[in-house]
Amino acid sequence: MTLMPEIENCRICADRFAATHTAHVPRPVVWFAPSARILIAGQAPGMKVYHSGRPFTDPSGDRLRDWLGVDEDTFYDRARVAIVPMAFCFPGYDAKGSDLPPPKICGQTWHGRVMDSLPNVALRILVGASAHRYHLGVKSNVTDTVVGWQDHAPHTFVLPHPSWRNTGWLKKNQWFGADVLPALRARVKEVLNDGND
Repeated sequence: MTLMPEIENCRICADRFAATHTAHVPRPVVWFAPSARILIAGQAPGMKVYHSGRPFTDPSGDRLRDWLGVDEDTFYDRARVAIVPMAFCFPGYDAKGSDLPPPKICGQTWHGRVMDSLPNVALRILVGASAHRYHLGVKSNVTDTVVGWQDHAPHTFVLPHPSWRNTGWLKKNQWFGADVLPALRARVKEVLNDGND
């Protein structure tokens, strides 16, 4: 069995998910191909993505595509853009309706093999604290990590999560839209155009 079907058939978190407030079954959302030039590393699918089977099919995805300066066709072209969250399945909600964190066992089980299967990635876009910690080994909070974005550019960009919950953060940190996003969009365009040569 090849890697993608292995992940799609993974059920290691079945008991964990059954015990959540949502009591759902695993449904890994797997979205990558070996030819991808851009890696988007996120946190975990939400409920809408769990139902759609496509990553970022929610308002967060709309905001992220705007940040990147790409349309849906480009964003969902697996041959060009790999979308690899820290957990491939929706982790569920707790009793208060809050998102549960991505189970660490998912990343421990799959991420080394997934990263090895993406030899052509020229740009990593790390979305949210979980991705920052895993890919960069940082322990800083999201704001401090994103403030230091130039330490990782142009091959890696660190972003906050594009969730509506971060709208206040974006208003408070207007340098993000003024400084980071133009550089990010230019780099995304450069990498995608280079991949077309």
